[in-house]
Amino acid sequence: MERLNASVAPAPSRPVKVLQFGEGNFLRAFVDYFIDIANEKTDFNGSVVLVKPIAFGNLDRFHQQDCRYTVILRGLENGEPVEKTRLITSVSDAVDAGAEYEKYAAYAKEPSLRFIVSNTTEAGIVLDREDAFDACPPRSYPGKLTKFLFERAKQFDYAADKGLVMLPVELIDDNGIMLKKCVLELAKIWNLGDKFIAWLEEACVFTSTLVDRIVTGYPRDDAEQLWNVLGYEDQLLDTAEPFGLWVIESPKDLSDELPLPACGLPVIFTDNQKPYKQRKVRILNGAHTSFVPAAFQMGYDIVLDAMNDPLVAGFMHETLHQEVIPTLTLPKEDLLSFADAVTQRFRNPYIKHALLSICLNSVSKWRARCMPSLLIYQQQTGSLPQRLTFSLAALISLYRDGELKDGKLECLRDGQPYTLQDDAAVLSFFAENKGASAAALAEAFIEREDFFGPELKAVPGLIESVAGYLAEIEAAGVRAVMEKHFA
Repeated sequence: MERLNASVAPAPSRPVKVLQFGEGNFLRAFVDYFIDIANEKTDFNGSVVLVKPIAFGNLDRFHQQDCRYTVILRGLENGEPVEKTRLITSVSDAVDAGAEYEKYAAYAKEPSLRFIVSNTTEAGIVLDREDAFDACPPRSYPGKLTKFLFERAKQFDYAADKGLVMLPVELIDDNGIMLKKCVLELAKIWNLGDKFIAWLEEACVFTSTLVDRIVTGYPRDDAEQLWNVLGYEDQLLDTAEPFGLWVIESPKDLSDELPLPACGLPVIFTDNQKPYKQRKVRILNGAHTSFVPAAFQMGYDIVLDAMNDPLVAGFMHETLHQEVIPTLTLPKEDLLSFADAVTQRFRNPYIKHALLSICLNSVSKWRARCMPSLLIYQQQTGSLPQRLTFSLAALISLYRDGELKDGKLECLRDGQPYTLQDDAAVLSFFAENKGASAAALAEAFIEREDFFGPELKAVPGLIESVAGYLAEIEAAGVRAVMEKHFA
């Protein structure tokens, strides 16, 4: 079978408009996929150059395939299974920032370059004061970017029209703001001059973005079967769910330069991404965190199987529609549509999302994802949201009576061990309170201000209600309690 390359998938030569730090599955099935559609449907006419920013790994597969690859989106839309295949030709080159420094650095002098995309992990946007400007390249991502921008500014004599637009997709709050702070600070530490700092402020745009798509990556189990369908071998084959969302917060309107919404793509340009972040955290992530501890204790191991249980699915639906959505600020139709999409995503037969993986750091997740909905609901109605209240009891039950071993909490489900990972203080709390009564445990847990701040313990009746649910779970099990109160 022929290997995918430029002869199998020819494409016109396009000017380089996007430099992308990161060559992983997510960016290829998200940003590069979107750029490919923009090339087809609009006059964007730009290519992407991938940059490998770290020493680990190599780019051999990219060069062997002339940077061609296939994306397959698989999942549910409108309740029906869909599979969408697209051969991506938007990527024109892949370069190693370390091993091919001169080639990489030369892209700073490319007149057509306009956008910098990055996905360097949450730890990537961190100021490294010991980073060296003279290194080729500097070791941190902010260091690499600062030097790259400085070389560009010098090349074009600080021309205002040669500034770049930064589009970081790292999963941290205000990623663009944080990246800009790092770059400006390094410019000062490295004494790059007031003229450069002014150019950064005036000619460059640092956007903050929110991204959402589950990318399942290379389909190892059925790759050869898919190759037979495609008619070629593709070692860069990438799979993902159909759902996607890219919210781009920018002080400048970028819709003409980056015409992604005009292609019907799920891209939103805004001057305030926070309502969309809130929607994602409290509906998508909050749904997971509210039902997963209970579902795992009911014997399920992956999200799909749990969602096929009408009791779990009904609990999640009512939690979102009765207790979460009423507390959010976006238009109700928007929130309902997003909630329906979440349900379909959880039912995607191609995604095997382990419940225990979702349970990682559950206490801080519950505080960020569920607690705001509980507090606002109680403030608005004067009563407790019973499903969110129960979710806190189920979380306590998940951690209850565990043994602390090698920095993890080992617990039992139906006599079989499972391990939980969380902050050391959380694990120590449950280990130290092993054997405590439901009432004592609920009170001690909710009153921990280092876990929840001062707000949660002040909610009238919450401790008593959580203790009541916890005692019922201890006596009858999670399923029986859910059937009694929420069926």
